[in-house]
Amino acid sequence: MARLWVWEEEQGGAFLEEAGGLLLSGGVLALPTETYYALAVNPFDEAALARLFALKARPPEKPVLVLIAAPETLSRLAREVPEAASRLMAAFWPGPLTLILPARPDLPRRLTGGTGTIGVRQPRQLLVCRLMTALGLPLTGTSANRSGQEPLTAASEVARELGEGVDLVLDAGPCPGGLPSTIVDVTAAPPRLVRAGAVPAALLREIIPDMR
Repeated sequence: MARLWVWEEEQGGAFLEEAGGLLLSGGVLALPTETYYALAVNPFDEAALARLFALKARPPEKPVLVLIAAPETLSRLAREVPEAASRLMAAFWPGPLTLILPARPDLPRRLTGGTGTIGVRQPRQLLVCRLMTALGLPLTGTSANRSGQEPLTAASEVARELGEGVDLVLDAGPCPGGLPSTIVDVTAAPPRLVRAGAVPAALLREIIPDMR
């Protein structure tokens, strides 16, 4: 079974140091978000991405969501940020809204699935953002489960289901579950709702009235 780290603020520095070292050496971490547990690896590390895909039994053509600590990090992932994306970010980030953006051409193919686009969001989970800020890196945010299985809300479930394929699981209490993040493709004109989720489409259309 994967190793659990129960979060305590007074040990926060030790966790950030250990987790950061694992991620920079190709490790796989399971972290809580505002919806479900996610699997985090360095998105620029080809070997770490290969481990992630093998662990999830994920089809190679399926892109991987990336989490960022702040919108300023987008330049490492996106070739450009369309005006519609900027408006949605201002209204709903941090939060459970994933934006599909034009990808930088130098990103690993596993991140984009060969689509030329990249899905990105800024989570509301402060511990994950603290880790990304400490590392100076975005992290993958794909759900902590085998492909096709239900997403998981508890650290113990992740440790049991994914076993030693995960190097470390952060236990900061259960995730709330509920609807997954809403996904909007802002590379399309007008932007397109790809997946309904935690941010209602009606609220999105208040910002982007012509969204399909």
